[in-house]
Amino acid sequence: MLEPTVSPRPSVVALAASLVFLAACQREEAAPVPPPAPAVSAPPVVAVGPAPVLDRAGLLQAMDVAASAYAAGKDPGGATLAGRRFVIRQAFGCAGSSPTVQSSVGAPAGDGLAAWSRIDKGKSLRLTLAPADWTGSPMLAGGADSWEAAEGFWLPRPWLRADGCPGVLSNPETDDAAAASPQTVGLAAVFEEDGSRLGRRNGRAYEFTVRAEGDQAPVAPTNGYRLVLEGRMAAFADGRAIRCRADGPDQRPVCIGAVQLDRVAFEDAEGQGLSEWRPG
Repeated sequence: MLEPTVSPRPSVVALAASLVFLAACQREEAAPVPPPAPAVSAPPVVAVGPAPVLDRAGLLQAMDVAASAYAAGKDPGGATLAGRRFVIRQAFGCAGSSPTVQSSVGAPAGDGLAAWSRIDKGKSLRLTLAPADWTGSPMLAGGADSWEAAEGFWLPRPWLRADGCPGVLSNPETDDAAAASPQTVGLAAVFEEDGSRLGRRNGRAYEFTVRAEGDQAPVAPTNGYRLVLEGRMAAFADGRAIRCRADGPDQRPVCIGAVQLDRVAFEDAEGQGLSEWRPG
């Protein structure tokens, strides 16, 4: 006699089906793993070196920008120049003794300009530079509370960026000597109240004498001499290194840069040093 067949329980059947489905899923290929994102490298570190030393051309360009901004009634800028080092060479005595020129800050005419002249009955040449006393000049009024004195130096022929003599010395169509233009660009060496007084000239000129060699008197230089001014740009009370002023809209602004002067020197036209002065 045959025994009746008993059907499996529904739960057992469901468990078996689940196991079959799971095994089938395991046999399927795994989904591809996306490639890793490329590593983002940090930007290279660029070393920022010191600002380049200002020469005559660079400083005159900054003065032109400040003069134009002042004339337009805009912020003249110049704050970024504070602390910049400068070495300025400029020719003087290109056509003989430097002419007397008009001053624009109330200082005596001719002060703050280098010149040379013959002495000892023509047997020697004397190079001189007498800084102007700009301590009480309206150009520097309120410049900084800590300033006690200021000595001025003009940068003649500011339209000429080169540090040599001009190529055109006179107008061939006239016999009259043209009057020199008023000075409009200068540097004011400022001195702190509690600072060293060794660098102050107090009215004394820088002087050097080119003496005769034997019986041969020195020849007047056809390419002039060179004045060297070296130091660091200072700042007025507003943080700017340059200040400009003008009496009217139709006058070229006069621009003065505040500086701490480290060196004054005379050179010949070839750059050979003749004499120098340092505060220490």
